[in-house]
Amino acid sequence: LKGLWEGCGATVLTMSVAYHDEVLAATSHLPHLIAFSLVDTLAGEDENMDIFRYAAGGFRDFTRIAASDPVMWHDIFLSNRDAVLRVIDHFTHDLEQLRIAIANQDSATLLRVFSRAKAAREHFSKMLSGQAYVTNNSEKQVTFRLQPGGAITGDIRVPGDKSMSHRSIMLGALADGVTEVKGFLEGEDSLATLQAFRDMGVTIEGPDDGFVRIHGVGMHGLQPPRGPLYLGNSGTAMRLFAGLLAAQPFDSELTGDASLSGRPMGRVADPLRAMGAVIGTAEGGRPPLKIRGGQKLSGIHYEMPVASAQVKSCLLLAGLYAEGSTSVTEPAPTRDHTERMLAGFGYHVHRDGATASVSGGGKLTATNIDVPADISSSAFFLVAASIAPGSDLILRHVGMNPTRVGVINILNQMGASIEILDEREIGGEPVADLRVRSAELQGIDIPEDQVPLAIDEFPVLFIAAACANGRTVLRGAEELRVKESDRIQVMADGLAALGVDTTVTPDGIIIDGGQTIGGGTVNSHGDHRIAMSFAVASLRAAGEITVTDCANVATSFPGFVELAQGTGINISAEGAE
Repeated sequence: LKGLWEGCGATVLTMSVAYHDEVLAATSHLPHLIAFSLVDTLAGEDENMDIFRYAAGGFRDFTRIAASDPVMWHDIFLSNRDAVLRVIDHFTHDLEQLRIAIANQDSATLLRVFSRAKAAREHFSKMLSGQAYVTNNSEKQVTFRLQPGGAITGDIRVPGDKSMSHRSIMLGALADGVTEVKGFLEGEDSLATLQAFRDMGVTIEGPDDGFVRIHGVGMHGLQPPRGPLYLGNSGTAMRLFAGLLAAQPFDSELTGDASLSGRPMGRVADPLRAMGAVIGTAEGGRPPLKIRGGQKLSGIHYEMPVASAQVKSCLLLAGLYAEGSTSVTEPAPTRDHTERMLAGFGYHVHRDGATASVSGGGKLTATNIDVPADISSSAFFLVAASIAPGSDLILRHVGMNPTRVGVINILNQMGASIEILDEREIGGEPVADLRVRSAELQGIDIPEDQVPLAIDEFPVLFIAAACANGRTVLRGAEELRVKESDRIQVMADGLAALGVDTTVTPDGIIIDGGQTIGGGTVNSHGDHRIAMSFAVASLRAAGEITVTDCANVATSFPGFVELAQGTGINISAEGAE
């Protein structure tokens, strides 16, 4: 039978009989029972004629299934009695909670349940149509087709910074009061973080065009989630959640998609265990992470063997709940968004050189946040306008955190024309407008102290190097090999496919600029930054470039294709929604 359906092109899923009955009891049998019951109840009301006369489309849609065959449904309910009774009891309990909330005029409970339900409804409907962040994007085949040439012009604001979008939801949820966030990145990773907090009882309104309102529950107000917290493809979310959940009174489980499930989490699990956390992982320290609740954490001092903002942030967040002081020393500077945002929420972070520390037992106070435009997303347009003759572009409200501006420093050393305008500070984060114009770039030896400050931007910097005069040498960038892909090798392979020779080294790459970028097909290996970098390369290409496996661009930069088209990149996306 399986072979028959697969022969017709269908995908066949299998499950046990018992599990099938549980699933169908919840998704099919209970809705039919409610529809039958509601129509029967209303038909028995004295005003039944008016009730049905004035019923609108919603009532007709909801009760449509009450027109199903009574004999068949009678048989189904009796044959699947145990599973149906379990789901009826669960539904009846939750319905009673809503009744109590209405009776007590408990607006917070109503808003929390309705917001969570609305998000879940959208979440599931999108998931089933293959659009949502909970979908494994590798199953979607999106291809970029790029015609050569073009100049970059316009006045744009790229989406909000992903790192700060994650943290704004996390800290807002744990704060006392209501936090309003503007510029929230509505990408798949940050939406997964938002949904996870809804699953733990936090009322979150939005997102609506980048605006989110979070009704904080305080440091100890999270509720046990009903099931595993699914974090899509977000390594940042998983590592930060591990720290936040390590001291909660309830058990939790963190899961992700196939890509995230292959990424090692030992570098956060091990120091958290040293603080007293109980965390189980799959083989090799990989997800899912199973965190046992009710553990008492003690502060530690941790010397990070490898510079990582995610590990540092994880331990500082755990330190909010730990007894005593938790301090982290990093071997090289990394992003300090967590420290800055904690201070913005009124939680003191002590900094002494390369060491950041927090003391447990404090509280967070709600604040308003305007998330700066992501400098990692801005980097594609900084390079694009630099390499395309006749370009003149303004980028608005770009985050200028000193731990993130390596891409600007490197481009300036290469001779780029980047003007920094209207520098200001918003919510503890420096921001500015940037004007970038085309320039003759020169190859350089990239200073190693800039490598951690531009670690996510190197794929597009390789494109800048290929378009520069002379040789560019990158050293000390081993971390690029363990991102969403081995970014050094994948970029080298992509450049080779377009006729550009490079020399790959264990910790970097050597690129001789001035070679002709030809047409060809590049495999992005599902890495969004690779895909967008070769879109930029088309500006100086001699022929059409095709980039495959581009669905994950939605992870970090929703709307990239439209923004690229609007500024002058000749791009089309095949297979996109």
